[in-house]
Amino acid sequence: MSTRIAFLKGHGTENDFVIVPDPENAIDLSPAAVAALCDRRAGIGGDGLLHVVRSAAHPEAEGMAAEAEWFMDYRNGDGSIAEMCGNGVRVFARYLQRAGHVTEGDLAVATRGGVKTVHIAKDGDVTVGMGKAALPDGDVTVSVGERSWPARNVNMGNPHAVAFVDDLAHAGDLHSPPPFSPAAAYPDGVNVEFVVDRAPGHVALRVHERGSGETRSCGTGACAVAVAAARRDGADPTVTGTPVTYTVDVPGGTLVITERPDGEIEMTGPAVIVAEGEIDADWLDAARSA
Repeated sequence: MSTRIAFLKGHGTENDFVIVPDPENAIDLSPAAVAALCDRRAGIGGDGLLHVVRSAAHPEAEGMAAEAEWFMDYRNGDGSIAEMCGNGVRVFARYLQRAGHVTEGDLAVATRGGVKTVHIAKDGDVTVGMGKAALPDGDVTVSVGERSWPARNVNMGNPHAVAFVDDLAHAGDLHSPPPFSPAAAYPDGVNVEFVVDRAPGHVALRVHERGSGETRSCGTGACAVAVAAARRDGADPTVTGTPVTYTVDVPGGTLVITERPDGEIEMTGPAVIVAEGEIDADWLDAARSA
């Protein structure tokens, strides 16, 4: 291994990521190392880490290599593994474009949530095919302090609880995970979105991301919110045959979510690379053993 390791920093609607290119899956990124890299005071800082690996070189993705050359090995800011990250996929695609691996147009990205279709537009926005939402049965409740709300259980390859509230301030500081019940609904934890209406077809959210705390944006969360809002508003494209589009304001910007009649969900938004540099290998070795 060289004494220095390349990294980049990027964000999608201010959901920010450390990017570590590692085509052959040669870098040991332990949970402790990832948490250290994502630390905003002692590391580079990020809501999560995008480990860029060729699908054929990663045991979790080699079965998808025929469909997608690149695997987004996504990690939460605390070092834990996550199934998917919608904003992360857009930033991942932007990195591949910057590195010359892909150009404008369509590509496929392997994730733990399956292969995602991506379109890089000439205007700079990136659209990701996020797959279909699953809507598990059963009532769910989320709480903040003495307030509690019914929540819609939506799975976008990762779990979400979507609560419609009167004021986003009711979500509190979101430093710790909002309590939910029943516990069996989310045995591995959950991303919780608090949502208010702005106008017809236009909502705003705050989110606590499992393993990362409150973030400036959550792509899968915006998709879950759009689906929950559509069902609340009596719209189901798979029944009506008419696409439904919601504008979703997140603290870091705006995403546009469309649910198609076949149930597929598309998310469009910006993706920006802001810096690149090198990680000191000795520091990373120390972080691994911390």
